[in-house]
Amino acid sequence: MTTEIKAPTFPESVQDGTIATWHKQPGEAISRDDLIVDIETDKVVLEVVAPSDGVLIDIVKGEGETILSNEVIAHFEAGAAVAAAPAAAVEDAAPQASGDAIASPSARKLAEEKGVALSSVVGTGKDGRITKEDVMGAQASAPAAVVASAPAPVASAAPAAVPAEILGARTEKRVPMTRMRKRIAERLMETTTGTAMLTTFNEVDMGPIMELRKKYKAQFEKSHNGTRLGFMGFFVKAATEALRRFPAVNASIDGNDVVYHAFQDISVAVSTDRGLVVPVLRSTEDMSLATVENTIRDFGMRAKDGKLTMDEMTGGTFSITNGGTFGSLMSTPILNPPQTAILGMHKIQDRPMAVNGQVEIRPMMYLALSYDHRLVDGKDAVQFLVAIKDMLEDPARILLEL
Repeated sequence: MTTEIKAPTFPESVQDGTIATWHKQPGEAISRDDLIVDIETDKVVLEVVAPSDGVLIDIVKGEGETILSNEVIAHFEAGAAVAAAPAAAVEDAAPQASGDAIASPSARKLAEEKGVALSSVVGTGKDGRITKEDVMGAQASAPAAVVASAPAPVASAAPAAVPAEILGARTEKRVPMTRMRKRIAERLMETTTGTAMLTTFNEVDMGPIMELRKKYKAQFEKSHNGTRLGFMGFFVKAATEALRRFPAVNASIDGNDVVYHAFQDISVAVSTDRGLVVPVLRSTEDMSLATVENTIRDFGMRAKDGKLTMDEMTGGTFSITNGGTFGSLMSTPILNPPQTAILGMHKIQDRPMAVNGQVEIRPMMYLALSYDHRLVDGKDAVQFLVAIKDMLEDPARILLEL
């Protein structure tokens, strides 16, 4: 029985998607729940799996093509064996001759158009499969001596050809920008042109937090089923309390209206191979420190595997980003519209500080708060950042809400 493989139902905020990678080819036997294709949207990569055991009959939408919600992208025959697949499909899926490389349909088509021999291309896809990017890279680095098909006059004193490696030839690889990276670029441009962004800085002595972690780290992990006590939990709880005191920092602009949120949904920036994603911690005012740490850890693990859902990355009233994990000493974080503020954490570094009239070496961290000056006044922004600093330097304030 032949069935249609359709794209998933996209949320209202997502208009369309792009076929990223076909993991199965026509004529290939597939088991139930095997990954068939990755579909990339503006926010997340969606996976389409096989509904049952069977074989992929044909591919309707190739890699790089734009698709709509619930659009047919392939045909699948349930319970069919590989031999039952159409001869043309099997021929396309299997190597056509000894030494012929395995390539996706879009890669084969591009290779034919550009005159690139697939046998000379190194595949970087799954199981060595050749992708469109591999063909484009091979074309860019291929020598221009393909004109050898036409006989050229032989010059008696022609110098010997010098290998490109000896000449130190420089190569380039042109790779299309992924849909997610393209959307990130668009949003960054919208932020810089559509907001009155300003940044204020402060610094925090991380000594008290570090001493607290050292004292209770093992006990905390044991009491909360292996959840580790990190720094981010303290920052989320401190930001939550500060947001309650300064509602404008937790608000957003919608046209000519200001929307004040009676809850704190904090977005936490997570870096992945495909780009930066920002999953949301919902109602952090009701979350314990252990719940915050465990949820952030779960977000990080699933973000690397591309398992985050649309709902988990939608919304948020405030953002926190930690450039310190990559060694950043100070930076200016960019707003995540329609939010009006974002907190930037940085590297902890020992510095000489004046403490009670004495010079001491203290573990210090620079904090940066970028905010939309159209809604947040400088006074509120500075006091908001000072409130976070005070709570982190005296963690009891977080518990006592002081």
